[in-house]
Amino acid sequence: MSGYRKLGRTSSQRKAMLRNLTTNLLYHGRIVTTETRAKEIRRIAEKLITIARKEKDNYTEVTVKAKVAKKDKDGKRVKEDKNGKRVTVFDEIEKTIKKDSPTRLNARRKILSVLYPVTSVPEDGRKKRANSVEVDMAAKLFDEIAPKYADRPGGYTRIIKIGPRKGDAAPQVVIELV
Repeated sequence: MSGYRKLGRTSSQRKAMLRNLTTNLLYHGRIVTTETRAKEIRRIAEKLITIARKEKDNYTEVTVKAKVAKKDKDGKRVKEDKNGKRVTVFDEIEKTIKKDSPTRLNARRKILSVLYPVTSVPEDGRKKRANSVEVDMAAKLFDEIAPKYADRPGGYTRIIKIGPRKGDAAPQVVIELV
């Protein structure tokens, strides 16, 4: 007997489907799917949350100086003449960033090897391309999801049966983060 469900798909299709469902579960907090898929998603999601929970506070805050282009009131870069050339003017600012420890960096890479990149689109649907933002799912796991489960040893997901699907009577469930 194998250690996982094959779900009637080739290995590449199965891995892609499970990665997609896991990403959506962690991004939205709950999804509706079939029971067998939910049981496979649970295994993957709980491992990722455990990794994030162990490494959530393993970083140091560092202050760095960064050069940022100076902009005018219209949002365009300010340029000045130097030796006959138009050169952009830069301001130097100080930023505080989180510097991951080596173990947290490894955990971040493990998480990103499973999850797909997520693009957040504005709710109103206007200027979709201009206002879309790339969501850092590893940061979301470390900063939002892992602190909720800091004192919980496991069991981060819940599966609720909602009855058979209309087309093929497959058992449908809602899988959600507790």
